[in-house]
Amino acid sequence: MTKIVLLGMNHRTAPVDVRERFAVDATGSVLRKLVDRPEIAEATLISTCNRVEVVVTTENADAAQHVLYDFFARDLGEGEGPSPGALSEMTYLREGRQAVEHVFRVASAIDSMVVGEPQILGQVKDAYREASDAGVCGAVLSRLFQRAFATAKRVKNETGIAQRPVSVARVAVDLAKQIFEGLEDKSALLIGAGEMIEAALVALHDHGLGERRVVNRTQANAQALADRFGGSAHALDELDRLLPDSDVVLTCVGGDDPILTRERVERSLAGRRGRPLFLIDIGVPRNVDPGVHQLESAYLYDLDDLQEVAAANEEERRRESERAERIVYEEREQFEGWMVALQAVPTIRDLRDRAEGIRQSEIDRFAGRLGLDGSQVDTLEQLTRSIVNKLMHSPISRLRDETDREAGLVRLEEARTLFGLDRDDDAREDAPEDAPDDPPDDDPDEESRA
Repeated sequence: MTKIVLLGMNHRTAPVDVRERFAVDATGSVLRKLVDRPEIAEATLISTCNRVEVVVTTENADAAQHVLYDFFARDLGEGEGPSPGALSEMTYLREGRQAVEHVFRVASAIDSMVVGEPQILGQVKDAYREASDAGVCGAVLSRLFQRAFATAKRVKNETGIAQRPVSVARVAVDLAKQIFEGLEDKSALLIGAGEMIEAALVALHDHGLGERRVVNRTQANAQALADRFGGSAHALDELDRLLPDSDVVLTCVGGDDPILTRERVERSLAGRRGRPLFLIDIGVPRNVDPGVHQLESAYLYDLDDLQEVAAANEEERRRESERAERIVYEEREQFEGWMVALQAVPTIRDLRDRAEGIRQSEIDRFAGRLGLDGSQVDTLEQLTRSIVNKLMHSPISRLRDETDREAGLVRLEEARTLFGLDRDDDAREDAPEDAPDDPPDDDPDEESRA
């Protein structure tokens, strides 16, 4: 019976220096090598900066797990990878409904480092397309990823999970968008070259900011950062020249005294002719004189302001995440119903074939012994076929009715075991006859009928 198994590592389980050793650019060749293994039927590989996950279908989940661990260690890892024990601690294994739910949560950005980030859906779509192009993504995984994309669309349309940024840098950019409506024709001045400035540059770049200028005490650092984002680098002594032409100023540099005094900002506002100036101070100690708050057309936010907004957004995202999880649950239930229905078809067919095989073999065995003519054999055929159909009606109907229930796959496995559908022909021939030629003398129903 087909099962879905997932093995992966992400930003929660493995450090970046380990994850990057397992990253794969072209997945087609490694996936074809994986499905060449008899234990694996279909496969996909999601490889991003924050996660590496292999999703497969298999008839033997236990065997597939061993294959996937070996695949991670031998075919994905570059250089000297972690030991098998360490690899086990850095990865997570999902099977069945947990694997389905995980794929849906990843595609919907619920499992992301930044919940609601939009890039992951495109990355999952790329992974699915590469697996399809490589010919290793069959009916089950195709259905799984199509439903994952539909789930992500529902989460986006029915929740606000992606509408409220939670990182300080992205909160700052979101506030800038509210003040200016759009950033495409705006100019940003970034004072500093550390991680916070870099994060803000990423966010500004994602929102299509027009011009980026980086100022730093060490101009080489400013140049390196500016080059990455298509900006220009400047020295600190250029501040007074750059400020009047800047719409967004974000500063995070060391120092005991504010680098942007009230007087300096006031002079820059005079040159802006009433156009608003948005200042984001994430320096500790503060880089902007608090007196700037009192200046008309100057909008100043410090780190405490941004963290307060981020905390409020985090709480709102938590509530939206709960709504998103309910959508994932609904979609997972529907997919499981499809899986059960898909696998019910061969089970029902095998059950009918098994019953018909027994009926026909018994007709062949007794028809000649009883000396029946052609018409009598036809009558016996109709009689036995009717009996078999009536006996099979209830279990087959039950299997069909439970295709949308959580226990549906369990019922199918139980049916295959109960009716011996997975035993080979030799085993069936060696088994005792299904019924003795004559009823036993101590019929358990005889006393009740007397």
